Amino acid sequence: MSLKKLLLLLIIVALFISAFVFNLTQYLSLDVLKEKQQQLNQLFVDYPFQVFAVYFVIYVASTALSLPGATILTLGAGAIFGLGWGLLLASFAASLGAFLAFLSARFILHDWVQEKFGERLTAINRGMERDGAFYLLSLRLVPLFPFFVINLVMGLTKIKAWTFYWVSQVGMLLGTAVYVNAGTQLAQISSLGDVVSADLIGAFVLLGIFPLIAKAVLAFLKRRKAFKGYKKPKSFDNNLVVIGAGSAGLVSAYIASAVKAKVTLIEKHKMGGDCLNTGCVPSKALLHVAELAHNARNASSAGVHVGEVSVDFKQVMQQVKSVIKDIEPHDSVERYTNLGVNVEQGDARIVSPWEVEVTSNVEGKSETKRITTRSIIIATGAKPLVPNFEGLNKVDYLTSDTLWELDELPKRLLVLGGGPIGCELSQAFQRLGSQVTQVEMAERLMGPEDADTVDLLTRRLTAEGIDIRLNHKALRFEQHNGESVLIAEHTVDKESEEVQLPFDKVLIALGRQPNISGFGLEELGVQTNKTVSTNELLQTNFPNIYACGDVAGPYQLTHVASHQAWYASVNALFDPFKTFRADYSVIPWVTYTSPQVANLGLTEQQAKKADKPYEVTEYDIGELDRAIADDSAYGRVKVLTKPGKDELLGVNIVGPQAGELLAEYVLAMKHGIGLNKILGTIHSYPTLAEANKYVAGEWKRANAPQKLLTWVEKFHRWRRG
Repeated sequence: MSLKKLLLLLIIVALFISAFVFNLTQYLSLDVLKEKQQQLNQLFVDYPFQVFAVYFVIYVASTALSLPGATILTLGAGAIFGLGWGLLLASFAASLGAFLAFLSARFILHDWVQEKFGERLTAINRGMERDGAFYLLSLRLVPLFPFFVINLVMGLTKIKAWTFYWVSQVGMLLGTAVYVNAGTQLAQISSLGDVVSADLIGAFVLLGIFPLIAKAVLAFLKRRKAFKGYKKPKSFDNNLVVIGAGSAGLVSAYIASAVKAKVTLIEKHKMGGDCLNTGCVPSKALLHVAELAHNARNASSAGVHVGEVSVDFKQVMQQVKSVIKDIEPHDSVERYTNLGVNVEQGDARIVSPWEVEVTSNVEGKSETKRITTRSIIIATGAKPLVPNFEGLNKVDYLTSDTLWELDELPKRLLVLGGGPIGCELSQAFQRLGSQVTQVEMAERLMGPEDADTVDLLTRRLTAEGIDIRLNHKALRFEQHNGESVLIAEHTVDKESEEVQLPFDKVLIALGRQPNISGFGLEELGVQTNKTVSTNELLQTNFPNIYACGDVAGPYQLTHVASHQAWYASVNALFDPFKTFRADYSVIPWVTYTSPQVANLGLTEQQAKKADKPYEVTEYDIGELDRAIADDSAYGRVKVLTKPGKDELLGVNIVGPQAGELLAEYVLAMKHGIGLNKILGTIHSYPTLAEANKYVAGEWKRANAPQKLLTWVEKFHRWRRG
């Protein structure tokens, strides 16, 4: 705690204790007020401004210090100043005093509470930012909740200070008026119970519920506005229609069928979406074959001589397709039909908030039918981003979608893009025998990663022969004597020059863009901004239309798409009775290069950007017995923790099987397990997973209690005599 915070806390505590030590609270009783009423009334007649000002300051101070007696002061305001002036004084004095108590709690304890319990308070913080005014108003209107407790607790949340003040001013006005009015008849009051009856408390409670009712009414009106101009069917063919049978769509349909809802799944192309057909599955199959070739070429260093290694690229691509075929049944029409899902193959178009048209080709004829549904989930995925480069239309370019139709290994492959897809495919083709040139306009690969992470990966890719061109901005494509050439702008120390990079094939790996066109979203008025715009429930601006997966963002990861699908489907089926807000607090992501790069939580550069204090602990995988035995002793485990504590903030692993090693940290971070418990967990020897235990040991050594160890050393010296 800083000196300023400690000083303020001591002043508040001293004033609070002084009020009791000097028995000042005796004056904040009903008997004293009734006894002194005539004297106070006469003082007000003689010195109106002075008495008003002094009373105002006393009221503010009492409320700010959370002293018992605010009710008496409110009665006194009515008894001394009358209803009008008394209400003015009590209302503003109470609000100002509450505001000072709020600010004090926020200044002294807010940062500590948020730091210590931040993750547990995430949902509360989001709720306060979103609906704080409604909840605070409800609490202010119900006299059952002690006002001083509300002041202090609200200071620990993230509600805006101005919101707290004006809601308190409005919310306390009615209750203040009741007590001020009662104060004008002070002689008739023998106890505080005479002021507030059970009926009046009941009325206040009902009044306190009003903001929540108002919130529900506003939501209802918002729904009516969204649906204005559309006629809702009296009955529905389905509980849910899901558009897109990729990861998000398949999981959405699966969950709906599992809870016995009637669901239709629409896919215009191939079941399984990008992940199965052109993304995760084929790329990992290709990486596996490329690693086999790489290991075979380097086996002689371990005494295994296999001769010259050659790659039959047609057979490689056949192997990739074979892997897809083996996994296809998991995502097939037959499987989902057996699960109870009605699968429609064709083009989907949303024509109203409750109607979807499906156009399919049956025996060469186009047929269109309309399906009604209570809710719709948009899970249309994404496609490769291909900028409109000059001359690109004259080049036979590849994307992560079309790459799999290759039947001949490119001699010279130019990969445009330094992100995860670009790095994975660059390494795969280099290992298969292409000469790969990788072009990135930034100063390093893998921009979101930490610099040391990128350095470890870049050195390995370069060592394998990939020609990495950083600070190269692609300008245009040209043909020079029948040869394809990329003209790029190379920048060094703010000086630029054009360079020519010849190639046989070019792979555009510059990211992916959501599929938001062609589904009727624009015509219906579904709001989009690069992705389909959704709230925390994954609802669009039409409350019964949801979106999840790549089309919704913010992460273009298969496992996040599946994660979102659970929230979207459950909310679509059970809203308004029960809803869940999507949770992105623990999201792992892996780049499957060699070495693999795996992340969880904050990276160092993210922590610095957010100005979040952290401590770094690292363990060199080069020292791990199993990694040495496997001839893969390269990389490190880096863990970010709260300073002096074992609580995980982020994990970054560069090394063999980094994605598998990360799973232990995903579990730990999800359930609040710290490094001490990982250190105390037995890990099999020899395994790569021991790296997780060893990095925890490094943290423990760095945070050893040195003063205690000094005394322990003295203890052992004493025992030796």
